[in-house]
Amino acid sequence: MNNNTKTPITGAEILMESLKAQGVKTIFGYPGGSIMPVYDALYDYTQGEKKAFEHILVRHEQGATHAAEGYARVSGEVGTVIVTSGPGVTNTLTGIADAMIDSTPIVVIAGQVGTPVLGTDAFQEVDLITVSQPICKWVYQIRRPEDIPWAVSKAYYLARTGRPGPVVLDFPKNAQTEKAVYEEQTVNFIRSYIAFPQPKESELKAAAELINNAKKPLALIGQGVELGCAQEELKTFLEKADIPAGRTMLGLSALSSNHPLNVGMLGMHGNLAPNLKQQEADVVVAIGMRFSDRVTGNLKTYLKQAKIIHLDIDNAEINKNVHTDVAIVANCKDSLPLLTELVNKASHKEWIESFKPLNEREKKRVIEKATHPEEGPLLMGEVVNAVAEATKGMSVTVTDVGQNQLFATRYSKYNTPRSIITSGGLGTMGFGLPAAIGATFAEKERPVCVFMGDGGLQMSIQEFGTIMENQCPVKMILLNNNFLGNVRQWQNMFFKKRYAFTHMLNPKYEQICAAYGIAYQCVSDRKDLAAAVEKMLATKGPFMLEAVIKEEDDVMPMTPPGASVDDMMLEKEAKNG
Repeated sequence: MNNNTKTPITGAEILMESLKAQGVKTIFGYPGGSIMPVYDALYDYTQGEKKAFEHILVRHEQGATHAAEGYARVSGEVGTVIVTSGPGVTNTLTGIADAMIDSTPIVVIAGQVGTPVLGTDAFQEVDLITVSQPICKWVYQIRRPEDIPWAVSKAYYLARTGRPGPVVLDFPKNAQTEKAVYEEQTVNFIRSYIAFPQPKESELKAAAELINNAKKPLALIGQGVELGCAQEELKTFLEKADIPAGRTMLGLSALSSNHPLNVGMLGMHGNLAPNLKQQEADVVVAIGMRFSDRVTGNLKTYLKQAKIIHLDIDNAEINKNVHTDVAIVANCKDSLPLLTELVNKASHKEWIESFKPLNEREKKRVIEKATHPEEGPLLMGEVVNAVAEATKGMSVTVTDVGQNQLFATRYSKYNTPRSIITSGGLGTMGFGLPAAIGATFAEKERPVCVFMGDGGLQMSIQEFGTIMENQCPVKMILLNNNFLGNVRQWQNMFFKKRYAFTHMLNPKYEQICAAYGIAYQCVSDRKDLAAAVEKMLATKGPFMLEAVIKEEDDVMPMTPPGASVDDMMLEKEAKNG
C-alpha cells in the first residue's frame, strides 16, 4: 500500500501500516471477538503482495507475551503481541509484568469493546488501563483511527529506548473499523522523558579517581550491558583497568564465560568466589544491574567496606537498594568508553589470583560432583554440562524457573552475546517453553536449548501446538525429578523435610510428544547421555530429551534467604562454613 495515499482506510489497516513503519516482522498472537477487525486486516498482510508480517498463533495469550520476550531478548528488537479483550488480555498480564521487571521491550496490542459501551460491563470488557498501568512503561487507549500512527510510534519508541520495557495499547473495536487517512508519524521525543541521558563529566572523573586508587576493584555486570549492546565496551574497560567481573543471572552472556576476568555468577546460587570476594572489594563498579535482593542478600551487611560506582540508564535504580558513592546515569555503551579514557592502565594480579582458591574449593566440593558424578542417578548439573560441551557454548540457553534454571545458568557456557533467556525478577514458571519458541524466530543459526522442570513445562505444555504448527526447532531438555524441585529443596533445608504438595505425578511425555509429532528420547543412564544429546542436536526441527533425574538433587552453593552473602553455604551440612 502506498503510504502517501489520501484514500481513507480502516483503523485496522492503519495499524498494519503503522507496524510496518516500525519495522515489525514477527507477531505473536491469538484472535478473538474484540480484535477481529485487526485480524481480518492482518490476513492480507501475511500473504501475497501485501505480505509484511509473520504471525505466530500461540495456544495461550501468556505464551504470546513470553514468546515475544524470547524474540526480543535474542534479536534486540521489540517483541509484538496482538490479543483480544477481557480474558485474552488479562492472560498477558503475567508476561507484561515479567517484561517490566526484566526490562524486556514488548508491545501488547489488545482489542477492547467499542467506546460507546465502555464502562457498562460489556461482554469481555476489562479496564485495561487501570489493570496494566503499574506493570508497564505506558498504556494508552486508542479511541480514534487517526491517532493510531502516533500511538504506535510512541509505543515502540518507549518500549525500545531508555530502560526498555513493555507498552500496552488498548484498541476499542470502533477505532478498528472507522476510517481515516493514514499519515505516517514518527515519535522520537517526549517531554519529560529522557530516553538517552548523558553522563556528567564530574561523575566520570570521580569514578575514574576511585578506580585508579583502588587496590581491590570488582565489577558487577548486569543485563544492562546486553540491552545497551555494550559488550565490547565492557571488555575494553575491564581489560584496561584489570578489574575482575562477576555477572548477574541476566548478565551472564554480557562477558564470555572463558574471559580471564570473568570470575563467575553472582547471586543466591551463584559462584562462591564472586559472592564472598565482593565483601572484600574496596571499589565496586556496578554496570547495568539493579542490586536485586537475590544478589545482595541482607542489605545491612552488603558491601559496607566498598565505595560503590553505579552505571545505569535508569535514575530510579540509583540509591534504591544500595547507597551509591558515584552515579553515572547513561546508557553504558556511551558511559563506558568515556570512563575507560579516564582510567589508568592497571594490574591487579594479586587481587585476581585471590579468587582462585575459592574457585578451586567450589570446583572440588560442588562442581565436579554435580557435573561428573561417578555413580547414582543422573544429576541436573551433568545433563546441563553435557549440552554445554556438545554446543561448545554457542547455543542460546533458555530456562524455565526453579532448580532447572539454577543448574542451567550455573553450568551452561556463554561465548556469544544475548545467549541467556530466563525469567529473572518475576521468576515465572511456564516462561521457558514459549520464550524458547520466540527465540527460534529471532535466531536461525544457533541451536535454542531450553531447560525445564516437570512443573514449569506443564504450565505451558499447550505450546507444543505452536511448535507442531511451525516446526520450531526447539531443543527441549526436560529435567524430570517428579518434584517441584526448588520448593522441595527449601522444604528440605528450612521446613524439616515437610514436602507439602511438591511431589508430582507426571504424564507419559513420550506419548504427548508423539501426539504433537515431536521427536523424543528418554535417558536415565549416564552412559547414554552424550549420545542422546548428540542425537537431539542433530535432529532437524523440535526434539524433547527427557532426563530422569535424582529426585533429591540440590543446587549448591546457596545463600540462605535473608542471610548475608558472607554466609553462603557450599554444602547443606556446612551451614556455617
